[in-house]
Amino acid sequence: MAETPTTRIWWGRLTFVALAITIFFVQLLPTGAKPESWTGPDMLLVLVLAFVVRRPAFVPFALLAGVLLMADLLLQRPPGLWAALVCGVSEMLRRRSRGLRNVPLLMEWGTVALSIVAIALGYRLVLILAMVPQPPLGLTLVQTVATIAVYPVVVGLAQLFFGLTRPAPGQVDSFGHKL
Repeated sequence: MAETPTTRIWWGRLTFVALAITIFFVQLLPTGAKPESWTGPDMLLVLVLAFVVRRPAFVPFALLAGVLLMADLLLQRPPGLWAALVCGVSEMLRRRSRGLRNVPLLMEWGTVALSIVAIALGYRLVLILAMVPQPPLGLTLVQTVATIAVYPVVVGLAQLFFGLTRPAPGQVDSFGHKL
């Protein structure tokens, strides 16, 4: 059976949701009773930004908002705040995705890094304004730097295992629609 553009899009969406569920599962595993003194990268954020920059059709806004709201609820963050910030930045990146097609990975990485910093600063600022308890600044900085650092690795693995490549400029699908 030949792969049509519609099935490719649905397989991409299914892959995104399966990877997000896997990330939820790993984050919710009990690893010990002692609080962590360091934090790793936000893998869901990296996954979202990689999919939005590389193949925006795989993550429509409703799917993205649902997955991110589910993350807020499961990880006991303020419901909708992180989801709204990530959705806003991802929509900005979605509009720029055509322009990011023919740039080197370093430029794409820089754009995504600025987006990650903007999300972290916006989240922290809203929590400060709402006077909500928040993690120490050091942990936030470590997580932000780790998230930025892991982006090229995630993009490489996604390209290798899931075929998440950027469409070439002018590339069309089998129906003749521009990608």
